[in-house]
Formats: sequence, C-alpha cells, structure tokens
Amino acid sequence: MNPKHLLFFLLLLVSCSKENAFTKHHLQGAAFGTTYNIVFYGSSDTKTIQKGIDSVITRVNKSVSTYLYNSDISKINRGDSTLVTDTIFRTVFNISKNIYKLTDGYFDPTIGVLRNAYGFGDTKPIQKLNKLTIDSLMQFVGFDKVQHTPEGNIKKQHPQIYLDFNAIAKGYGIDCIGNYLSEKGITNYLIELGGEILTKGTHPETQKPWIVGIESVTSDLDNRSIVTKVALQNAAMATSGNYRKYRVDSITGRKFVHTINPKNGMAEPSDVTSASVIAATCAEADAYATSFMALGLEKSKNVLKKLKGIEVYLTFIDSLHTQQVFMSPGFKKYLINP
Repeated sequence: MNPKHLLFFLLLLVSCSKENAFTKHHLQGAAFGTTYNIVFYGSSDTKTIQKGIDSVITRVNKSVSTYLYNSDISKINRGDSTLVTDTIFRTVFNISKNIYKLTDGYFDPTIGVLRNAYGFGDTKPIQKLNKLTIDSLMQFVGFDKVQHTPEGNIKKQHPQIYLDFNAIAKGYGIDCIGNYLSEKGITNYLIELGGEILTKGTHPETQKPWIVGIESVTSDLDNRSIVTKVALQNAAMATSGNYRKYRVDSITGRKFVHTINPKNGMAEPSDVTSASVIAATCAEADAYATSFMALGLEKSKNVLKKLKGIEVYLTFIDSLHTQQVFMSPGFKKYLINP
C-alpha cells in the first residue's frame, strides 16, 4: 500500500502554567518517498536521535525498497538467487506470508508485475494494456510461488515474479523507528509517516492517549476535513484509499486505481472506498488496510472473523450508490465522542 497522507494526526496540546517536567521534541524528515513527523517527550539529544532514525530508514530501504537499484529486493527481482536475506527482509516476508494466508490471498506481494504494468511501480507502464496482457501476467502472481529457503535465499517458480512489499514495508519501517525510540528509553511518542501512525504510551501533557484523525474521503487536499477522531495508546493505524491514488490512461482515458485485485489482476475499485485499520503494529495495519480495499465489504467482514487484534473503519458505496460506514465492534472503543 502507498497512499500519501490519507490520514493525518492531530496533537491536542494543552498549555501548562507550571514548568513541564518533560521536554517536547518534534522531528521531521523524509522517508520512503514521503515525510515523517515524530513527537516525543524526555531529555534527549535530538541530533543523535535523528541520526539514528535516518540510519533505520537506510537499513529498511537497503533491504526492501524496489526503488533502489542495489537494494536486496531489487537484486532478487533481477534474478539473484544467491543473495542471503537480512533480518528485515525475512521479517517482512514472514509477516506477508501470514497475512497472505489470512486474507485468502488478497494481500499478495507478487502483484509487483501488475503494479509495474499499470504504472504504479518503478517501471514505465505497458502502453496497450488489455485483458489478454493481464491474463498473461497473472501466471507470475501468487505468493505461494515464492519460497524463502532455510539458507536465507529466495526461490521463485518463475524468474519474472516481481516481489513488491510496498503495501507493508512503510508500516514495518515505522515499527522499526518505534523500536529504536524505545531502545533509547523514550516511552511516550507519536510517529506519523506518510499518513500512517504509531503511538507509544500517552501524551505526557494530558496523561491521555494520543488523539488522531481520520480524513474524510471527500476531503480536499488544500482544505482537509476530519470525519472522526480516535484515541490511540500503544497502537498503530493506517489508512488506504483509492480516491486520490489513481492513474488515467492518456490514450484510452481509462481510470486505474492503485489497489490491484490479485485474483483477477484488475486495477478497478471494489465497493470499499477507504479502509482505516488499527493494529498492534504498523506493518499489520498497513497490510490489512490494502487488503480490505481489494477484498470489498462482504469479503472483508468474513476475513475479520478470523483475525484477532485488528479493528477497522471502512467507508463503502452501497447498492444505492450512497457512501456508508462499517465499523468493527472493537473499533468503536477507540472513538472520541462517538
């Protein structure tokens, strides 16, 4: 998944008459093709912390970024079967494999060949993309066609299989940043990166959970509006949607959305227009948000029955073409003034 800023965070800060025992730090930077904002409290050397964060980002990119020519995943996609994967790659692969199974194959990192064909990847799109071409590419889709060997190598049934972890790598990268902050003894923080959120502890000035907002699907880029607010503590949230991330073919005028159905190869929207997911980790939230977009409403409900610790807020179009909302029962407990 890679929608940019589909949700953004609201920090509800209160002014204190007495000197605060905590020092607030706010770090900003670039990562994974977007930007990050990190707020944390405590006595820390921010220059050292920022340097450490940048180092984490570099390691994640080196392992799983398809946009870097010399990354491990790029080498594997070019056919290197001798490369021994690192811990980052193995972890992302294993989480992906689990979610692939739990979503009945609707989360599939082998759709990279399709993302490239539609123009959402790191290569030029296929100019004349028709059903025959898509069907021919489908033989290279299927995460069960990829094996991670005990020796740490990747074996693919077809050399053309193109691994793409973009629907989970950003979330996992955020988790890595959070782990780094925790290792530095920072117990209260909020990370926002490309619209995805990871929180730890509480807001020290309010002694309450961090408050974040979910953006309306009708929100304008220059005048964003919040449809609801949620309180997060030691939790992550990610949102996926097709209302901004799409491409229109310059020749045919056909609209392609960035969420691709791995079952039929089509880049056409389901009835779900946005998916916000709360989970223990940002990697899970990221991956499931993409999955629910492809699954559609009814299949998403069926998948949710198998999941633990995953809560969702879905917007969808009903049979009367009206925008509606579905919330899992557990999501409601996070709502502010529901």
